[in-house]
Formats: sequence, C-alpha cells, structure tokens
Amino acid sequence: MRAVIQRVSSASCTVEADVTGSISAGFVVLLGIEDADTDDDLQWLAQKIVNLRVFGDENGLMNKALADIDGEILLVSQFTLFAQTKKGNRPSFIRAARPEKAIPLYENMKTTLEQLSGKKVATGIFGADMKISLVNDGPVTIIMDTKNKE
Repeated sequence: MRAVIQRVSSASCTVEADVTGSISAGFVVLLGIEDADTDDDLQWLAQKIVNLRVFGDENGLMNKALADIDGEILLVSQFTLFAQTKKGNRPSFIRAARPEKAIPLYENMKTTLEQLSGKKVATGIFGADMKISLVNDGPVTIIMDTKNKE
C-alpha cells in the first residue's frame, strides 16, 4: 500500500456535482493498493496515519497527532500511486490491484481508520471521476509505502 498524506485546513471530494465527503482540519489520504497488499500492510499503515505527529503544538513544533487536534480524515482511492514510468511516456498501472482485491481493502482501511481515530472517515467513491479540493496546511505532505517502511 502507498499513501500520500496531506495535512489540510479543509478538504472535500465531489463526484458529479455531489459532495461525497468533506472535512475540516486533518488529513487527506490518497491510498493506492497493489496486489501484494495484505491486512498486515493495512494495519501498519492505519496505525501510522492516525498516530502521525505533524500538527503544531503550543511551541509551533510538529508534535501533535490527529486526536490531539480533533482532526478528521478524507480517504480517497488512488490507483495511480502505482504508476510505473520507466519505459516510454505512458504510465503503466499493472501493479495496482484490480477492483475485486482493492475495494475490500479500501473499505477495510476506512473502517480501521474509524476505529482507531474514533471518528467517521469521509471518502470519495472508489473508481469514480473525483474532484478533490483542499487547502494544504504548511504544506505538509508525507509519503508512506508498506513495502518500504522508512
């Protein structure tokens, strides 16, 4: 699994003029799922997201997690995070999981993040043409890959 986590002041997802999810301060999580991903990957990544300390404390240091600021999450599926660009100019998405594998893991990630954070997780619609609006805060953007745990 790969995630691009953006610290935001606010964000929303729109599909065909309908807002499917919106949040105030928190994270927009763009989530890519590949065939090799397991529940262990999901659990590791969910824990990291919820406990990521990138919000400012009283001294202006990135020392607070989502719970400390009463933050929210907007979770968006993003198969293009597994684009391979080594050959030519047209990306290949062969490593991205097919919907029959990816959808259950995406739904499980939503449920796990809700359980860990104690808050409802806003979402896009898997596979839809989504329009994401956000106000980056910082900006702070963190990339995590469960196959390369740096």
